[in-house]
Amino acid sequence: MSELPPYWLRDNCPCAECRDPRNGQKLFQIADLPEDLSVAASTGVDGDLEVLWSDGHRSRYPLAWLGAERDGDGRTEADKRLWAAAEFARGIPEAEWAEYLRNPAEQEAVLGAVRRSGFAVLRGVPPVDRQGLAVAETFGFVRVTNYGELFDVRVEPDPNNLAFTSVAITPHTDNPYRDPVPTLQLLHCLENSATGGDSGLVDGFRAAAVLREEAPEDFAVLTRTPVPFVFRDRGTELRADRPLIDVDALGRIREVRFNNRSIGTLRGSAAELEAFYAAYRRFAAITLRSELQLEFRLDRGDCLIFDNTRLLHARTAFEQDGARHLQGCYADLDALASTLAVLHRRSAALDAIGELFAGEGAGEYLGEAVTMAEHMLQAGALAEAAGAAPHLVAAALLHDVGHFQGALHGRDLMEGRDNRHSDTGAQWLAQWFGPEVTEPIRLHVAAKRYLCAVEPGYRARLSEASEYTLQVQGGPMTEEQAAAFAAHPGAEDAVAVRRWDEQAKDADAATPDFEHFRPMLAALMA
Repeated sequence: MSELPPYWLRDNCPCAECRDPRNGQKLFQIADLPEDLSVAASTGVDGDLEVLWSDGHRSRYPLAWLGAERDGDGRTEADKRLWAAAEFARGIPEAEWAEYLRNPAEQEAVLGAVRRSGFAVLRGVPPVDRQGLAVAETFGFVRVTNYGELFDVRVEPDPNNLAFTSVAITPHTDNPYRDPVPTLQLLHCLENSATGGDSGLVDGFRAAAVLREEAPEDFAVLTRTPVPFVFRDRGTELRADRPLIDVDALGRIREVRFNNRSIGTLRGSAAELEAFYAAYRRFAAITLRSELQLEFRLDRGDCLIFDNTRLLHARTAFEQDGARHLQGCYADLDALASTLAVLHRRSAALDAIGELFAGEGAGEYLGEAVTMAEHMLQAGALAEAAGAAPHLVAAALLHDVGHFQGALHGRDLMEGRDNRHSDTGAQWLAQWFGPEVTEPIRLHVAAKRYLCAVEPGYRARLSEASEYTLQVQGGPMTEEQAAAFAAHPGAEDAVAVRRWDEQAKDADAATPDFEHFRPMLAALMA
């Protein structure tokens, strides 16, 4: 604690006075803190560090958070898997388009591969015009350039770029003459029946790391020499002066720009130019080493997604004995990283919910013949079997999680104290689900009281335990209360969940496990 600078510690105070509880943004400026700020007292409380400041403010920090190591934005070599071609002998990162769309876990795996290894291929993407844009929009936004929002990679009669010919293209990154450079590229294959035209990738970070190991002086030259990258055609004039290898403030490789077709005239002293070209040639030779070049073929319906700040892509020459037509577009890594982070967050939330089923959910369910988990799983299965919409299946599955949340437990309900589990459960789940899921949960106890008031014979079908909890929860509604409930826009869904709730108490019923419902829940979080 004594080693932590007071301004750093206070600047990271997580309390509601210092940060907006909705978005986490700071509510003060660093200059607002007093000049003589110091820690007046500190103590450990329930795994947290509680600090009293010299100006009277109190802060509380989780000890695990205080002990966390430095993290980054995921863009440097420190957060990547640097690879050589042989590491993909068993196959490249790939997934089926339909499963990618259906299953958030599959989407998480694909985007994670792009972030860690620099690329992934989606198979079975419909080979129709502009479909590559739809792929990009699953994780971010299309970056429009002078080539448009979409460009066709095929032989053109008057090409403004060698990519639009049939000649071989050596490993390179795209658009190095832009600042910022498009950080992601997508290539969607509409047709590839020509002889040749295979695709290639080289991990530019691995090549740069090899250069650093074999020739550290050459590596240093390429990180400090700004290179003029230029592109010109009838309607465009672009230039960016950037090093071939860009490193962050800690010296970690962060970006590679490598495109011999776009390097302009570098100016400098004879010694500087000689040093640069020696380093440039050595680096170029490394990128062409066979062990670094991964070759594969994109077939009709394949879509390659890759990191354009890291991977060099290439193409073999092809004969014009068949059609070869790819459509490409650009996107950006920050949007992919954002989507991936949200998927991780949702996955962690589903893990937490799943732990309730596996942990406390394995205990008895308020005097019934099934466990809490069996009860909720049965309710979800009943809703699913009835053809209910996914949000209602989710509400039926999760309707009783409030027995695990809040100050009062389900046991308290059986001891005569209303734990208001419908409210606490809905409030907890609202972190991840919308009102279409949480409102039926919030109202499902009220729906029980409503049905007991308006439906002859309903109350008589309640189990002994359910009859007992009815009394604790307020008993049947009055006529006025029932009319008000019926007018609520969520009443119909709440009544449906209530009916599945009452049916889901069969000790002999076969029910799916929580994992069965996970993809559906993940999709509802979107």
